Amino acid sequence: MALFQYSEKEVMDVKKIRIADYNYSLPDERIAKHPLEKRDQSKLLVYKNSRISSDIFKNIDTYLPNNSLLILNNTRVVRARLKFTKATGANIEIFLIEPVEPSDYTLSFSSKAKVTWKCIVGNIKRWKSDDLQLKISGTSTTLTAKMFRRLSEGAEVEFSWNDSSLSFAEIIELCGKVPIPPYLNRDSEDIDSYRYQTIYAQPEGSVAAPTAGLHFTDEVFKKLKGKGIEPSFVTLHVGAGTFKPVTAETIDGHEMHTEHFFVDIKMVEKLWKSNEKVTCVGTTTLRTVESIYWLGVKAAMGLLGSNFFVGQWEPYELDADIKPKDAFKALYDYMRDKGLEALSASTQIIIAPGYTIKSCDILITNFHQPRSTLLLLVAATVGESWKSIYQYALENDFRFLSYGDSSILFVNK
Repeated sequence: MALFQYSEKEVMDVKKIRIADYNYSLPDERIAKHPLEKRDQSKLLVYKNSRISSDIFKNIDTYLPNNSLLILNNTRVVRARLKFTKATGANIEIFLIEPVEPSDYTLSFSSKAKVTWKCIVGNIKRWKSDDLQLKISGTSTTLTAKMFRRLSEGAEVEFSWNDSSLSFAEIIELCGKVPIPPYLNRDSEDIDSYRYQTIYAQPEGSVAAPTAGLHFTDEVFKKLKGKGIEPSFVTLHVGAGTFKPVTAETIDGHEMHTEHFFVDIKMVEKLWKSNEKVTCVGTTTLRTVESIYWLGVKAAMGLLGSNFFVGQWEPYELDADIKPKDAFKALYDYMRDKGLEALSASTQIIIAPGYTIKSCDILITNFHQPRSTLLLLVAATVGESWKSIYQYALENDFRFLSYGDSSILFVNK
């Protein structure tokens, strides 16, 4: 069989995975409701050569090979929750998902006029045709929300404000709330404004943090630099779909959420030319790097065109026998020939058991919810060992989910 070519049977086997087989009992008390005082004091589960041990995150440098390639997602979480109160007293919460007009994240956040966003609207039944208004405390500025179009899930909402000196990014920074995960069952607090954010976050756009990166500190990066490991970055804006549960019995009935990502030509060149081990920090980074590989495959096959998108099942269905280095080189050549310094792309890829990890040797990640696509990704990385890994974490007082502890998983290949 070709190196990364999936047979029809293998594709069907992946699609027929029962989500019930990726379930485990997670007591509420094991969910970390608040972050630790110090980021790098989180516990670290180490899985290597089918053996499991534990350490603390500040020692992560001891597990990464010298001069290896460390890739992180540098997206910045925005204050995406906007709470409006109608004159009747009804509360309407608008949760920003992605920009519609202008559709470019940078243009939308820098806009000083009206913008339109796809949103999830809480208590939408109480919002008819009237505009909603939110007066920003301590200012004379009012944010107005107008229902532009109802969708099957949520709505497109037009936002405008009466102070043209403020950008939309500044507006939501003043009146929005940090979108901490719903399973924390609490309102956001002051600590969340900086702890639900990586220390290297830059481009705004996420409505959920790439939480595997929350453990990194300047001290950790300094120790890594001593081993010749410098951080490299991609950007994937994490959507609310990351919390979407799998309700279908088998995963072929689950529609993966689409997320937008950005990669510059220098990062593609690093992936092409590096002969060292690759470490992905977080599931979002792994999804991004694997999607970059598949864009490279399409470039090599002459299928890329101008639509930089990876579909949910496309990786399983492409008849490809292309090594990672060749795929990355093909994408690099494509970008150079087109004069592209960066790609703005999107992905719907689902990484599940049966999928072959192409471009990552080591995954750093937190502990994920039962019956989730993130747990399926972990299982694709380490195989059936995910069960013993999670059992070990439960039996050894590891903290779970976004504010929980970390793990370093060496990919089964």
